[in-house]
Amino acid sequence: MIYSKDVEKMCTVKKGVDHGPAAIPEEGKWVKAKEIKDISGLTHGIGWCAPQQGACKLTLNIKEGVIQEALVETIGCSGMTQSAAMAGEILTGKTILEALNTDLVCDAINTAMRELFLQIVYGRSQSAFSEGGLTIGAGLEDLGKGHRSQIGTIYSTSLKGPRYLEVTEGYIVEQALDADNQIIGYKALNFGKMMDYIKAGMDPKDAIEKATGTYGRYADAVKYIDPRQE
Repeated sequence: MIYSKDVEKMCTVKKGVDHGPAAIPEEGKWVKAKEIKDISGLTHGIGWCAPQQGACKLTLNIKEGVIQEALVETIGCSGMTQSAAMAGEILTGKTILEALNTDLVCDAINTAMRELFLQIVYGRSQSAFSEGGLTIGAGLEDLGKGHRSQIGTIYSTSLKGPRYLEVTEGYIVEQALDADNQIIGYKALNFGKMMDYIKAGMDPKDAIEKATGTYGRYADAVKYIDPRQE
């Protein structure tokens, strides 16, 4: 370490107080984090690309500074899906500092990693007060049955009104309208459940029927429309 002559000729003044960093909550403990290995927790974050045409939700489960589990969800850009595939290979096994300084292929995924890094090192994890933290696999459980991301796709124009295309329950098959042409319900096909039924040996037509349900006052509608065609 090289010091300037101005510094070298200074006398030494001792610090009176040196209590270290503030403790942050981590998996049910208060931790004074000084090194990357001191960081643990599960957290989520959102990132976006420079042209803001797509977004990424990133979920990381970190144990002693190392990413043990990663869930990468993207929307809005076709190229992001391939980027997510590569990021899924890159992230696990790296420390959070390595991941922060690694090209995760997509701008939105890189931004999400930055936001997660800030959360986790400041003690703002989802598992901050969960004793022992969350098991590896907790991120996968966020997807629920069928292991599909929670997607909401709604299209609307001032001339023709809203079209529900996909919601948590699944792919919208029909919108239910009342006498005033207002939406009062819908029929949705849950792709995750449908594929589980098909993989178990069920006939695809039967699987579609079993995985389809309705919401709201669907049965009271006076008109049903296909939101993609009508």
